[in-house]
Amino acid sequence: MSLEGPDMKIGIIGAGNIGSNLTRRFAAVGHDVHVANSRGPQTLTALAEETGATPATIEDAVRDAQVVVVTVPLKAVPKLPDGLLDTAAPDVAVIDTGNYYPQRDGKIAEIEDGLTESRWTERQIGHQVVKAFNGTYAQHILDKPRPSGDPSRVALPIAGDDTAAKQVVTALLDEIGFDTVDAGGQDDSWHQQPGTPVYGLSSDAIAVRKALDAASPERTAEWRA
Repeated sequence: MSLEGPDMKIGIIGAGNIGSNLTRRFAAVGHDVHVANSRGPQTLTALAEETGATPATIEDAVRDAQVVVVTVPLKAVPKLPDGLLDTAAPDVAVIDTGNYYPQRDGKIAEIEDGLTESRWTERQIGHQVVKAFNGTYAQHILDKPRPSGDPSRVALPIAGDDTAAKQVVTALLDEIGFDTVDAGGQDDSWHQQPGTPVYGLSSDAIAVRKALDAASPERTAEWRA
């Protein structure tokens, strides 16, 4: 899949700070954004009126979507509808913004034993994902976009095994004003989990690459907070 024009359907599951600001940015560049949360579309009226996005049920947000953003706490991922992506576009690119915080999510044994967070999410939803935006401050999604080539442009790391999906996500990030650094496959995505040097970093591609390379697989106190 490629970004062919401004009318790609993007389904956003989760309307917290990250989900709401991605709704704002994707709608602002012309995409057909459908946003859903666990409380129902009637709770999203204000966001819809502000952005022009369509408030939706989770099922309707995903239906025929070319990109789906899963931006809910990890503890909520297993509660998503069974066959979540069955009605999405056949080549749907799925973005996972999630992070594992044991105090919030409860202990997840597989992650505690070393499985990467997004690999765990893949197993829950039955589809490959691209890990992105997980270490980005929500306000930066609105404040940091810059034109391509701007020396102050911020780069964001992404990780995943689906090359075509990563290309879609890279193009989408470029549209909303960010460069991208490929952090590797899903088994490498621990380089951008909480507590790593790149987590929360707002800098250019060179600095992001250095931060990714400096990451340690050891689980830090910050990660466990």
